[in-house]
Amino acid sequence: MSSDPYIFTTDALPSDIRFLPPLANGLLGWRVYNNIMHMGGVYNGEGGHCHRADVPCPLDVKLETEEPVQHTYSLNTHTGIFTHTLSSASVTASQSLYSHRYHSNLMVMEVLLVRQVTSEQPITVNLVTSFTPQSKDIVFQSGPDYKGGSHILGQTKTAEFQGGSCPTVHLIWSPIPPSLTLLPEQSQARWGFILVVANSLESAKASFDQGLSLMATGNLRPSHEKAWKELWLQSKVEVTGSENLCKALIGCMFYLLSAFPSIHDTSSSFGGVSPGGLSNGGDGQDYWGHVFWDQDIWMYPGIALFYPKLARAVLEYRVGTIDGAKDNAEKQGYKGLKFPWESAVSGREVCPEDIYGQQEIHINGDVTLAFQHYFYLTEDLSMFKEGRGSDVIYGVADYWVSRVTWHPEDQKYHLLGVMPPDEYYRNVSNSVYTNTVAKFSLQFAVEVADLLQHPAPKEWKEVAEHIKIPFDEESQYHPEYDGYVKGHPVKQADTVLLGYPLGLEMSPEVRRNDLEAYEPVTDPHGPAMTWGMFAIGWLELEEAEKAQRLLEKCFNNIQGPFQVWSESSDGSGAVNFLTGMGGFLQAVLFGYTGFRVQKDCLVFSPLLPNDISELCIRGVNYLGSQMDWLLRKDEVCIILREQSSTAGHTKPHNLQVVLKASGTKIPLRPGQPVTFPRESGCVCKLDSTLDSSCWPF
Repeated sequence: MSSDPYIFTTDALPSDIRFLPPLANGLLGWRVYNNIMHMGGVYNGEGGHCHRADVPCPLDVKLETEEPVQHTYSLNTHTGIFTHTLSSASVTASQSLYSHRYHSNLMVMEVLLVRQVTSEQPITVNLVTSFTPQSKDIVFQSGPDYKGGSHILGQTKTAEFQGGSCPTVHLIWSPIPPSLTLLPEQSQARWGFILVVANSLESAKASFDQGLSLMATGNLRPSHEKAWKELWLQSKVEVTGSENLCKALIGCMFYLLSAFPSIHDTSSSFGGVSPGGLSNGGDGQDYWGHVFWDQDIWMYPGIALFYPKLARAVLEYRVGTIDGAKDNAEKQGYKGLKFPWESAVSGREVCPEDIYGQQEIHINGDVTLAFQHYFYLTEDLSMFKEGRGSDVIYGVADYWVSRVTWHPEDQKYHLLGVMPPDEYYRNVSNSVYTNTVAKFSLQFAVEVADLLQHPAPKEWKEVAEHIKIPFDEESQYHPEYDGYVKGHPVKQADTVLLGYPLGLEMSPEVRRNDLEAYEPVTDPHGPAMTWGMFAIGWLELEEAEKAQRLLEKCFNNIQGPFQVWSESSDGSGAVNFLTGMGGFLQAVLFGYTGFRVQKDCLVFSPLLPNDISELCIRGVNYLGSQMDWLLRKDEVCIILREQSSTAGHTKPHNLQVVLKASGTKIPLRPGQPVTFPRESGCVCKLDSTLDSSCWPF
């Protein structure tokens, strides 16, 4: 077995095929040994019947030999390559599979046979497949072969909405023979097979040509490995003291990055991230491959901290659904934009059950929170001007204004008939999470309008200032909604999200009361991301061991040996559950560090549990500067790794660390480590003036 935590190795595949490793690259997704795959943005079915269209996968191939062999299966997350090795007395056969990280229309299978003993006998391995060029979602027909490659093409059967278009899919692939033979005079031999999936014949041919050229020059695998290496150089999250935690974090980063496009992608065709990723989401499984708040609240923050380009791709996905969001609002009888609870390509609501689309309106604030997070990390105003981000922010603000109801009794605006994140309850009034995220998105709309010199309607500020935020003065805690009975069961993290990620101002006493009220009544079999949020809350209160116990609950959702997550701890629910991975990752990235992305500053307040001696976070990207952080029990070390212009900047900012207790200001200079004692709060802040509004303590 490999001692490298980035390589997941086993001699037996999981008995449940759902936990085989997914291989994806932001456009194509596939679970190894599956005869179907998916392509981003390709759905079949109208409205609530919309789901990722099954695409047949010619790389559904298993190697078999006549003689007894020893099997080894490994997923190398350094390179995104899955390898099956068969070892016998006479031959070592290796099958490698990967979704190309740079050329996203391309998937690859390579087979290597190496003779182990001198012999004049040929050695043959069988390639066994269940592939058929058919799909229940796409009507395929054969096309003319292209440069030796087989070719099929077809369209999905049903558009996402009436009058919408049905996407076309082309597959061109190297024909795969039933067997491969190592000839008597050969000590070893290698074969390569490529598969191209594209939306047009022109694109398919160009990608197939690219694949053939890379094979001819021996650069097919190296170009893929180089792209993964480049990604990992921009982010690293490693801990010392817990092998399980270290491996879990690597798995989370790998699978999340696999769901995003290449950092070199300029197509602007990213189809968003669904809870089960691209490898899953067919008809009736893994939430049909739809995009939820999971993308914006749970998966996005951990990626945005390192990769501004990938963060922007998420925002551009939402901008691309503006027309659908406008249609949703109009159908509900409101103004502005209503982003769908479940989204595919158009932005029209595709949730199979109407009540979620009608009532789980916190999605609007979740979307704008991602835009706000991005702006505070990058100060990239171009996303809001040419990128049309302002249309999203203003449209959501207009929706809230038209959706609230004024109640003269308490002189507050109310949001009636909603479903909170805790989906055990519906048709309630004043969900504390929904109202808070609405308040913050209205305030951000005013801020953006001011930056862009856009006249902001006075109602935005009026509603933001007077929307009701439920609070129980007697118990000094936030009830989940009007009429919530303390102690009633809760499905998942809801009210505890007020502290993080929303950052609602409250005293430590109230924060503690919220955690203590909801932790014991939260469903232990609920979705995986919940406990990470409780852990962050306890870390805020400097109770690291209590936080760690909660975070360790998440290990029950990791289904070895390939670190694939299930939605529920018993293995049920969505698989390759990126939402859970995102929540877990945030517990470390924003919990152990205390990172808070705020206007004009990045706050941090590090705290490690007893069994973690060191946390290394490499590549934090803040205002155009990349930083490496090394956190130990009693000290913090920051290295300004490099500085480069980001979108919206002519040059990076000068950064300094400001220590809360002493007021000491330490400038950060490229390549010069800055080490200082751990305090209860520090600020990494742009330029020189310490703004007291940055302190959340």
